Amino acid sequence: MPLYLTRFSYTPETWARLIHNPEDRRRAAQAYIESVGGKLHGFWYAFGRHDGYTLWEAPDNTSMAAVALAITGGGALASFETTVLLTVDETMDALRKARDVNYQPPGR
Repeated sequence: MPLYLTRFSYTPETWARLIHNPEDRRRAAQAYIESVGGKLHGFWYAFGRHDGYTLWEAPDNTSMAAVALAITGGGALASFETTVLLTVDETMDALRKARDVNYQPPGR
């Protein structure tokens, strides 16, 4: 199954609610991805541009998109970005296929 890295940031209101009532959000994240047949591999908070990172496994892009839409529709996040991760083997296949793409830069 494909892996997905998400970067997210909470709204100030969400942080205020978590300060008032601390909650381990890993359980919620796990339930969301398991509802589409996936798995949560990790959940981390961080300093910097994003408040947290998650590593998910989902059956397909549509399933991961469903989770992302449900989460972002809840209004607790200021940002939520998803990156589809490729294995080294998938990247090697893509590199071999790229040889057959006859790309021409604009204006040539």
